Amino acid sequence: MKVLILYYSMYGHTHRMAEAMAEGAKSVDGVEVDIRRVPETLPADVLEKMGAVEAQKAFEKIPICTVDKLASADAIIFGTPTRFGNMCGQMRQFLDATGQLWAEGALVGKVGSVFTSSATQHGGQESTILSFHITLLHHGMVVVGLPYSYQGQMRNDEITGGSPYGASTIAGTQGEREPSENELEAARFQGRHVASIASKLAR
Repeated sequence: MKVLILYYSMYGHTHRMAEAMAEGAKSVDGVEVDIRRVPETLPADVLEKMGAVEAQKAFEKIPICTVDKLASADAIIFGTPTRFGNMCGQMRQFLDATGQLWAEGALVGKVGSVFTSSATQHGGQESTILSFHITLLHHGMVVVGLPYSYQGQMRNDEITGGSPYGASTIAGTQGEREPSENELEAARFQGRHVASIASKLAR
């Protein structure tokens, strides 16, 4: 049972959530987890101006994904920061190259799930995940979110990401906020939930 966690991260917040997703998925018996990132599309000088070069060194060890890798997974958990209420351009460009997989029906019946990160509390987290689901549905994937059985998304004693559509974190306008323990636990729960459903479907 293979779970692929595929993400893009500029400052490390989505990367940290991806690691928590992997922790959750690995807790399911018989599950093999592969973490990959989509290729960077911005030139080095632009990344430097955005102050992202140092942050990206933390996840340089994560291998770059190729499109064919998606077909070999039983479940794929996608992670993207928000860009004006949508997925980032790097992820969009990667998914736009999956036309051959779509033509072959290579992803039909596989489990798909999404998590995200935004600068602000209401920075388009839900619209990013929901609009991402459209691509997964076009590929015939079985969409899985973050059920309310994860009680952490019910709490109102702290500012936190997370919705029934998927786990999320708030990075802060300067990237100063790290994912909270509640947000990381939501990611672990979602990873475990996705892996469990994929295992049942595989059986």
